Amino acid sequence: MTATNRIGRATLQNEEREEPSSGFFNDWYTRNRARTHMLFDLIADESYYGRPIELRHPIVFYEGHLPAFSFNTLVKRALGGESIDPALEALFARGIDPSENEASRTGRYQWPSRATVRQFAAEADRRVHEALKRRDLDRPGDPLLHRSEAAFAILEHEAMHQETLLYMWHRLPLDQKRRPSSYRPRVNGDVPVPEWIDIPVGQATLGADESALAFGWDNERPHHAEDVAAFAIQRHDVTNADFLEFVNAGGPAPSFWERRNGRWYWRGMFDLVPLPLSWPVYVSQADATSYAQSRGYRLPTEAEFQRAAYGTPGGTERVYPWGDGLPSSEHGVFDFASWDPEPAGSHPAGRSAWGVDDLVGNGWNWTNSVFAPFPGFRALPSYPEYSADFFDGEHFVMKGASPATARELIRSTFRNWFRPRYPYVYAAFRCVRP
Repeated sequence: MTATNRIGRATLQNEEREEPSSGFFNDWYTRNRARTHMLFDLIADESYYGRPIELRHPIVFYEGHLPAFSFNTLVKRALGGESIDPALEALFARGIDPSENEASRTGRYQWPSRATVRQFAAEADRRVHEALKRRDLDRPGDPLLHRSEAAFAILEHEAMHQETLLYMWHRLPLDQKRRPSSYRPRVNGDVPVPEWIDIPVGQATLGADESALAFGWDNERPHHAEDVAAFAIQRHDVTNADFLEFVNAGGPAPSFWERRNGRWYWRGMFDLVPLPLSWPVYVSQADATSYAQSRGYRLPTEAEFQRAAYGTPGGTERVYPWGDGLPSSEHGVFDFASWDPEPAGSHPAGRSAWGVDDLVGNGWNWTNSVFAPFPGFRALPSYPEYSADFFDGEHFVMKGASPATARELIRSTFRNWFRPRYPYVYAAFRCVRP
């Protein structure tokens, strides 16, 4: 998988906003759609109506949902455009995981043909492209277009869904995917020596005010500071080698592992790979917590992660763990740079000021913080249910980035979240201790 997107500085850093240039949004949408088409081309035709993760919609839904969300949000709601097909716009409107009852009712007979989905998507794309060429997408005071909110929302929405699509693709049988000729997981690398980094008492900034971001989701705003007591954090993500000891002692095996003929393998995107011991382990938050507790440790809080990732010994905070330079391949494994993880600690240029590795890239980092609004939270008008529906005490914050996280989403304020027992995400972890 190669990184193809390079966008303006304004969407990548927490700095005073720059006005997007002509064609900025349209070019970004073009790149998004090209990547989405590439991802759908990877799966076999017989998988199209399948549900590789039971509590997600069938694959067919997502090929319609991504253009439908963009069309519904920007063209219909924000700009008052006319419908294409009201029934399909409603069918593909919302990509939230269905409940168990809803999942049991979404059989193949209810879904349109792939030709119908693609015809609808093509027309939605045409109208979204036309809308993104307009020069009035930033309308101060408009509920949906203030600071070009609707345009940014549809673009980041598709980028996020591309990662969740890969979670689903990872669960498909290997013979239902078209393996790229370039697929060669990087399995070489020594298991890093365990090391703890001391982080002194200090403050961490969580979130940002609207004026400091080109765009940010509602759960990222506004900013506030939290006092953080001194703690020690593992320099590296917990590796497969570390977790194997836990499994051998009776702990649960990760869903990304598969045992054959008495030997553990990594369930790669396109092949089974003898378990790469130097890679970070991908596990649920519940299993990460169990591992940490078995060793007398715990997972970091969201504020501790922020301090370890963006704080400095001098008391200032960095834009990225490595400094102010824009994210690049030397800083970590992100932006669709790899189908699988790479050895922990293999991108030293991405270290934080304290010397902690892989805080951004190679796998999201679980925290023990419940996903909740910051003081002063206001729902995003263009997507009011985006965060609010998950402030239920049953989801936990992840920070950082995975190999399939787009560069546009790499900012210190970005928050991801999942239920603690959801095992399919590209989520690593590291432990902390007092």
